[in-house]
Amino acid sequence: MSFVGMCEQLARNGVRFVVVGGVAAIAQGSARDTHDLDICYEPEEQNLARLVRLLMAWKARLRVPDGSGASLPLMIDARTFRDSHLLTLETDLGLIDLMDCVAGVGDFATVWAKSEAVALGPVEVRVLTLDALIASKRAVGRRQDREHLIELEAIRAIKQFAEKESATRRRRR
Repeated sequence: MSFVGMCEQLARNGVRFVVVGGVAAIAQGSARDTHDLDICYEPEEQNLARLVRLLMAWKARLRVPDGSGASLPLMIDARTFRDSHLLTLETDLGLIDLMDCVAGVGDFATVWAKSEAVALGPVEVRVLTLDALIASKRAVGRRQDREHLIELEAIRAIKQFAEKESATRRRRR
């Protein structure tokens, strides 16, 4: 299944989340590929219950580099989310990283406020804005994030230029 399919299932099951990371960057115009879906989830109890049910259906397990995650014990419940601010999981549908806050942006409420609705396949989901993505990449500061910043900042510059040109054309009419 694709990341779009995972997002569709999350949305259709009533999970409140914001797409962050690589898939959000792609939604904002990035050409980079990504290998996992990164989401920031609302840590409210009913939302966690919906998320837990979906992860159980997806047969979620810990993601470890040597592939041994399936053999490691993992209880996915509300307590797991209270005790872990970041979960990196492998599922039957694909790889997913779940977080309750985003570096350089903030907690879920702030992430939600700095997101926008985007059509992703047949559903509309919240995706981190380009400015918030850039702030997050700067805050994390890994080599791959610094490299990605070049593209994201170029996309922002192109969008800003296009907006100025459009505004100029409207004023001339």
